[in-house]
Amino acid sequence: MASSVAVLGTGIMGAGMARSLLRAGLDVTVWNRSAEKARPLAEDGAKVAADAADAVSSADVIVTMLFDVNAVAEVMGRALAASREPAVWAQTSTVGLAGTQQLAELAGRHGRGYLDAPVLGTRQPAEQGELIVLAGGPRELEPRVAPVFEAIGHQTIWVGDKAGDGHRLKLALNSWVLSITAATGQAIALARDLGVDPQLFLDAIGGGATDSPYAQLKGKAMINGEFEPAFGLAGAVKDAGLIVDALGAAGDDPSLMQAVHHLMSAAAEAGYADDDMAAVVHAFR
Repeated sequence: MASSVAVLGTGIMGAGMARSLLRAGLDVTVWNRSAEKARPLAEDGAKVAADAADAVSSADVIVTMLFDVNAVAEVMGRALAASREPAVWAQTSTVGLAGTQQLAELAGRHGRGYLDAPVLGTRQPAEQGELIVLAGGPRELEPRVAPVFEAIGHQTIWVGDKAGDGHRLKLALNSWVLSITAATGQAIALARDLGVDPQLFLDAIGGGATDSPYAQLKGKAMINGEFEPAFGLAGAVKDAGLIVDALGAAGDDPSLMQAVHHLMSAAAEAGYADDDMAAVVHAFR
């Protein structure tokens, strides 16, 4: 059973996850490439490591929450050799199907247990310990990671026993989340540019069969121009590309997600990459 956890990556999601682990009474060491993002966690009781190898050296469970597969592979390629043999690596970053396989093979070369464990949720659920963990990997590792998953999430769904199973569900879920956001942006922009108060769109769907709490949340952000990142636009661009790849690999038509990817990319290139993905509304003008 885990008592010591290393969290590599303390950005929007990782910092909240680390605080949730601390509230659960676990011994937490954090590391981030930009050290200033990790230092505030010391006030919450975390140890702040100078490098990733130091962070993992005594950990029972290693949690990675980094931007993409290249970042995860680069960091863990250096850190795994410093980890203890019983350590389990819970890989929570969204890296796609090919990326998951690459990282599972890296763990295998170092003889470490590996779980594909992307999470569903954004900044607030991460901070509140209310994420949904989508786990894929050997179920015999479950007792060793259970305290970690219980601390960061209110539900763990074991999708299958292979690395990549968690990601298969995660990509399907993110395809829905990104599509809702882009469609909300289109409706808000269309109402606005036709001379209609866009709030009336949200009022009209409110409480009905076509309503969505997420559409209401992102729609209000779009109307008010409030784009503090909960799900960053740069990450949405990355994830949309991974979903396009997965649709192609599955033999499914990727046209809808290609359109979403185009819109998210256009907004990012217009200067909103560091904002919340609700900034996709800017792609329609």
